[in-house]
Formats: sequence, structure tokens, C-alpha cells
Amino acid sequence: MTPGQSASVPAPQLSLPDDEARARVAAFADDLVRRRTVRDFSSRPVADGVLEDAVRAAASAPSGAHVQPWRFVVVTDPDVRRRLREAAEAEEREFYERRASEEWLDALAPLGTDATKPFLTDAAALVVVFEVHAGPTSPKPYYVKESVGIAVGFLLAALHQAGLATLTHTPSPMRFLGEVLGRPPEERGFVVVAVGHPAEDARVPALERKPLDEVLVRV
Repeated sequence: MTPGQSASVPAPQLSLPDDEARARVAAFADDLVRRRTVRDFSSRPVADGVLEDAVRAAASAPSGAHVQPWRFVVVTDPDVRRRLREAAEAEEREFYERRASEEWLDALAPLGTDATKPFLTDAAALVVVFEVHAGPTSPKPYYVKESVGIAVGFLLAALHQAGLATLTHTPSPMRFLGEVLGRPPEERGFVVVAVGHPAEDARVPALERKPLDEVLVRV
């Protein structure tokens, strides 16, 4: 093995018969298109081990130069979540009252969102995802936002597989996330994922997804 060359192992052999491949991906798609963002959560806890396995799935995502520039902070402590909510709502009030354009507010109107974020304390847990940049114990990452974004997609799919509802929250700015959670400066907030079971009376907007022929192009 030459300097700088890593050891290798056999590639996983995952090939399936054509009919089984189609059936499996169609079943996965049929299940995933049922996923909806939920804003009203019940107090029912998440089963032991589910969050750990979901993060394990997320951390299997590809990343630039295999640096794996992510950190997943699972938050269940009520006091910490209260402080996160207070800080998030302060930022959201600034957004809705001063920073957001009328066009942006009009786009958000069908979703019924505002500066109040009860899901931050109501959901069974929060998974706060951080980008990990160069620091004392972490190397320089490459394509960090793309890498972390893919990992979050894996996380949402894994949680959906567990029958859980999620909501992605992206306050701006996010500096308070590291401050409240005591994270080092090389970790920068990327997204907050509220996780849990929907409230019995939870409702979601009657939205439609674009049809396949609008999002798929063959060349």
C-alpha cells in the first residue's frame, strides 16, 4: 500500500432481481410520501433505542472526503428545551416582525407558522444537528453543508420508518444553539429536528406535492 492510500474491503453486494428491486423501492416511496411535517405533538415518549438507531442511520451518509462533519445532539431535558425555546422564539420574533419580507411572509401563510414554537418543548425529543468545522480535534471538512444535508435526509427517513413525526426548524441566526447546549465553537448549528408522536387532534395543511413529471427530467 502506497503512502496516503487507505486499506480497502470488498464492496457490499446489494443487487436484487429487477422485479424485487422495483417492488422494494416503490414500497419505500409509497411509505415516504406519507411523511408530513407535524407541529402538534403528544407527550408520548419515543421507545428506547429508536433515536440512537436513527442517528446511526444518519451517520452512515456519504460526506466530502469522508470527514463526516456532523454532530447530533439529542435533547430531552425539560429545562434545556425550555431555554432553547425561549432563545428560538426571540429570534423568530425578530424574523416575523423585522427581517422577513412581505413575499416571504406570504409564502409562509398557508403553513400557519408564527414566532411561537411550542414543539420545542412539547415533542418527545429534539435532535439538534451541527456542522463540525476544523477545530482542535476535528479536521477541515469538505462540502460540509451538502454532507450534513444528506445526513439529515437519512435521519428524517429513519425516524419516519419508526412511525415518528418530525418537524425541521431552522432559526436564523443559530448561534444560540451552541451556547445553550455548550458546544465548542467549531460546531455550527444546521437544523433542529423535533421528534415524537403527533397529538391525537394534530392536523396538517392540505398541501400537494409536485407531480413526478415536474421534478424528474430524463436526458
